[in-house]
Amino acid sequence: MTVFLIIVSVLLWAASIWCLYGRQTLAPALSYLAILVLSFMKENGYAVLPLNGTILIGWLCMTMVVMLAAMLQPEAVRRQTRGMTYIVAGAITGMALGLLGFSIGSDISMRYGLMIAATAAGTALGFLLYTNTPDGRPVRPGSGNFFRYLLAKGFPTAITVMQLGVVLVLVIALKNVNAL
Repeated sequence: MTVFLIIVSVLLWAASIWCLYGRQTLAPALSYLAILVLSFMKENGYAVLPLNGTILIGWLCMTMVVMLAAMLQPEAVRRQTRGMTYIVAGAITGMALGLLGFSIGSDISMRYGLMIAATAAGTALGFLLYTNTPDGRPVRPGSGNFFRYLLAKGFPTAITVMQLGVVLVLVIALKNVNAL
């Protein structure tokens, strides 16, 4: 059953990344469902990952806020996919760099913080990189659309990728504990 739940979770995360390019309102919800599916994994009656109620409720609230903010965007902004490859690549790169926090210290809170900060920075830097392309000129800094578009597209992307990072932080922490 554990393998089945892992496969379902991976498919949900793949769908959430795919939705970032089209139906961005659904992406954070699919990512949250992937975490929720992983919380049901048990081995010998014990949870495989320590996804407690605090983590689940906190990310549920964040998911609902992001989905509401995405739904409140004008239709033209919601349908726009301009620069999403840069934003998603920046978020995933930032998350990967943030996961290197395990080499700095063993405090799990610090690992979460580094992953979240690096994902947010990666999302912003990915968008900033996009604004330096010819297609990104309409949303470059100083155009009046920079922050509006960054928040409309970057906020759901960052939350979607951060939810994947939460699970990866826990997996890395568990593997480091088991290696001792």
